[in-house]
Formats: sequence, C-alpha cells, structure tokens
Amino acid sequence: MHDSIKPTRQHVTILGATGTIGINTLDVISQHPERFSIFALTANNNVNSMFSLCQQFKPKFAVMLNESSAHALLAQLKAIGSDTEVLHGEAALCEVSAHVEVNIVMAAIVGAAGLHPAMAAAQAGKRVLLANKETLVMAGNLFMQAVEQGGATLLPIDSEHNAIFQVMPQEKQPTLSAMGVKRVLLTASGGPFRNASLDELKVVTRTQALNHPNWVMGPKITIDSATMMNKGLEVIEAHWLFNAHPSQIEVVVHPQSVIHSMVEYIDGSVLAQLGNPDMRTPIAYGLGYPERLQSGVSSLDLILTARLDFCAPKLTHFPCLRIAYEALNAGGTAPAILNAANEVAVEAFLEDKIGFMDIPNIIEAVLTSSDIKPVASIKQLVAVDEEARQQASIQLNRLCTRS
Repeated sequence: MHDSIKPTRQHVTILGATGTIGINTLDVISQHPERFSIFALTANNNVNSMFSLCQQFKPKFAVMLNESSAHALLAQLKAIGSDTEVLHGEAALCEVSAHVEVNIVMAAIVGAAGLHPAMAAAQAGKRVLLANKETLVMAGNLFMQAVEQGGATLLPIDSEHNAIFQVMPQEKQPTLSAMGVKRVLLTASGGPFRNASLDELKVVTRTQALNHPNWVMGPKITIDSATMMNKGLEVIEAHWLFNAHPSQIEVVVHPQSVIHSMVEYIDGSVLAQLGNPDMRTPIAYGLGYPERLQSGVSSLDLILTARLDFCAPKLTHFPCLRIAYEALNAGGTAPAILNAANEVAVEAFLEDKIGFMDIPNIIEAVLTSSDIKPVASIKQLVAVDEEARQQASIQLNRLCTRS
C-alpha cells in the first residue's frame, strides 16, 4: 500500500488486557481515539473484566486462554448484541498478534505464556511493545532474530529499558562501545524490604511483600520486585535489547523511582530519563514513537521530590539478583530454567506454602541440578521450561516435607 493512502488509525492488539499494563495501555489509547482502535483484547480467565472492556472498546476479537472462559464471555456478549468474536487458546493469541490488519501489539502477558504470541508478532513484522520479560529471558537470541527477520519494530515498555532506549544513540551500531557507550545503569526501587535485615526477610509475609512502595503491579511482578528477581530478569533483558555484556550492566538501588535508568558514555557523560513512576509514560512512548503523545501522567515536581538517593544492592539479602547474573553468564538454557523455577517458587509463596527466602533457594537448587545446553529452538525451550517446573516442584515438595 502506498504511504499516502495508509490509514491514519493504528489497529492495536493488547495481549494481557486485564492486567496492569493492559489497563494502562487502554487508558492511553482512550485519550487518542483518532489515532488508535482496538483490534483484539486477550486475557487469561477474567471474564467479567473482559466483558466490561469489550463493551467499552468494541474489539473485533476477544481471546481467552481457556475454552470455558471463552464460552462464558461469548454468552455475555451475545446477550447485549455485541459483534466481538470470541476465540480461545494459544493459537488464537498468535493469530490476533500476527493478523494482517494489526499494526501494534502490546505484549503484556505475564510469564512464559506470553512467549509464542510475542514471537508471532515479531515474525509478522509488527510494532511490538514488549512488556513481557519472559520472552527475552527465555528466548532472547531467537526473539531478536525474529524481530530482525520479520522486519518488526521492537520498543521496550519496562520503565527501565524504555528509559535506556530513550537516552541511547538512535543510530545503532554492533556494540555499545561503537556507540560511545560505557555501560547501562538499571535503577531499582529496592522494593519494600531494601532496609530489612536477614532475620526480618526470613519472616516476610505475602501481604508485606505485595505492598510495593512506588509501583502498582500484578502480584507476580510485585513479588519479583520484592526479591529483586525482577531486576535480575531486567539485566537479562538489557543484555539482549542493547547487546550489552553482563559486565556493562549495573544495578543501582534508587528508592524514589524518579530516575528510571541511565546510560554512561565513554566521555564521562551520564544521561538519565526521569519521570513520575507511572507506566503510562513508557506506554505512550511506545504507542506514539517517534512522536510524543499525551499520556495523562502528571508533571514531575523536582522541588517536591527534593532528593534522589542511590546505593548498591545487597546481594546477601537479595540473592535472586546474583543468581540472575550467574544464569546470564552461563548462557544457553540457564535463563529459561531460572525463569521457570522462579514462577513456580513465587506461586508457592503467594499460596503461603513457602517462606520468602525459600524462593531463591528453590531457584538455585533447580539451576544447580540442571543440564545447561545451547538454545536451539522454541520447542526445545518449551521442553526446558516444563522440565524446570517439574524440578522446582520436586524442590518445593522437599521443602514442605521438611517443614
């Protein structure tokens, strides 16, 4: 199609529409109805929330992960005469991600379940707004190849990686050094326990861990932030997104969450992106790129902020960060194993089956007992993911038996 007759409105698929990122994306889109329309919304099994979103945004397709949820949603939509078509399953997620009518895909499904549809969007050459960490953690090399081969545009939505993207040179080079970059500095809030002692961490409750001081996120990501595994996963992401060696990625604890990340150049300059801790800023950046859009985020009041503090992370207190660096250095299937074991351990903690400090113990035990191999295919990674989950369940059962 000739550029002059391309439609001005962009058609958007949101993977994980009922989650925090999905809701914030819809909020930004609702501020720009002349620029964006919703092609598809997807969710796991939250039928009532999806029904409300379908009423408001009238997508062409709604996709639920399981069949029973899809039938329930379809019944509700039929009752009000909605034209939205309801699908279910992983194949349907991939279909609405790669559909010829779609311009932008917000990849915001939490966990390994988001891998296949994100890959489908990349292979189809879409603008992929990547908010799913696991896609790069599990399959970084394969995903980046798919982006290149499919001619996709990849824009990171994690606030940290989005910040780095904003202050990186726009003309890409094979290495950071070739761009004059010395290192990237990922900021971390430190979560709710950054000042806690080891004894206090051993008795952390689920309620305490879910009380993040700065960000509103889903339960899994909130726990990851509390253990600092979230930052470990972001280190692995940064490696793939910016072709950065692990030694070129440094984590800095910054409690105010005002500086979202920084890039240090070889001349001594350090460029930072600042803003209020609100995910609508990186979402609006991704939707509008290279233009800037109104996001609804209030202006940063530097006078009110008053001070910005920084310190090094305590790896003794937050071993998940150390384990993530070790998995990245090990390479191959190690990050996929790390991710799977973490998902099992976090779920067990949220169900009050294990203690807070048992999370890194389970992950490390699974990694230690696993055979690390070069990454060959998505099929292989799915098998590795399943095996790691089984091993994590075995470690979990041993722990529960001892207690």
